[in-house]
Amino acid sequence: MTSPRSWLIYLGLMVGAVITLAPFSLGLLTSFTSAEQFATGSPLSWPDPPTLENYSGLAGFGFGRALVVTALMTAVILVGQLTFSVLAAYAFARLEFPGRDTLFWVYIATLMVPATVTVVPLYLMMAQLGLRNTFWALVLPFVFGSPYAIFLLREHFRAIPRDLERAARIDGANTLDVLVHVVLPSSRPILVTLALITVVSQWNSFMWPLVITSGSQWRVLTVATAGLQSQYNAQWTLVMAATTIAIVPLLVLFLAFQRHITRSIVVTGLK
Repeated sequence: MTSPRSWLIYLGLMVGAVITLAPFSLGLLTSFTSAEQFATGSPLSWPDPPTLENYSGLAGFGFGRALVVTALMTAVILVGQLTFSVLAAYAFARLEFPGRDTLFWVYIATLMVPATVTVVPLYLMMAQLGLRNTFWALVLPFVFGSPYAIFLLREHFRAIPRDLERAARIDGANTLDVLVHVVLPSSRPILVTLALITVVSQWNSFMWPLVITSGSQWRVLTVATAGLQSQYNAQWTLVMAATTIAIVPLLVLFLAFQRHITRSIVVTGLK
C-alpha cells in the first residue's frame, strides 16, 4: 500500500510537470491557431479549427534553409567535440607526459571565463582569416572540444579499471586500440549524455551565429526566429510555429536516448 508520503511526492511531481509543460503546450496550441482567432480570442482557447498555415507560411521566410544550416552546424560540431574531447580526455587520464596535470587544470580554469568575453577576439580572428559570414566561422570555435567535455570524460576514463587496459595490451593492443575497443565501449552512456548536451547547446546557440553571420545564407533557427519576432512582432502564431519546429528534434533525441542518460547518472553517482 502506498504511503501518504509517496502520494505527496507523486502529487508534487505532477504539479511540477504541469507547470513545466504548460508553456510548451500553450506554444504548441498557438502554432495551430489562425492569426485571426489569436488576435480576437483568448490565448488559452483551443484552435477552431486547427490550421497548418503558420507552418506553411514559414517557408517564405527561409526557415527550411535555416533548419538545414542548423542541423549541419550541429552535426559537424558534435563529431568534432566527441572526437577531440575523447582524445584529449584519454591523454589527460592515462598518458604520462611532463606538466600533464598543470596543463589540464589551466585548461579547465577557462570555464570561469564568460563566453561573452571571447566574442570580440573570435570575431576579429574570423574576420582576419576571411571567414566571416561562412559556415566555417560557425563551427571552428567549437569543433575542437570544450573544457567541460574533456573534464567529464577524463573523470569517467579514470574510473575505468586499468586491468582491462593491461589485458588488452598483453593481447598486443596499442594505445589507439585500447581507446577504441576497451575505453569507448565502456563509456557509451557518458558519451551519449555528452552528445545530447552538445546538440542542445549548439542547436540553441544564438549570440555567436548572430554576430558572425549576416543575411539569410548561413542563418540558423534561433536567429531566424528572433528576426521573425522583430519584423513581425504581431504574428505570434508564426513565432510559435517556428519555436515548435526548433523544439521537436530535441524532444525526439531525449526520448530516444533517455535510458543512456539515466545510466550515465547512475554510473557517475556510484563512482
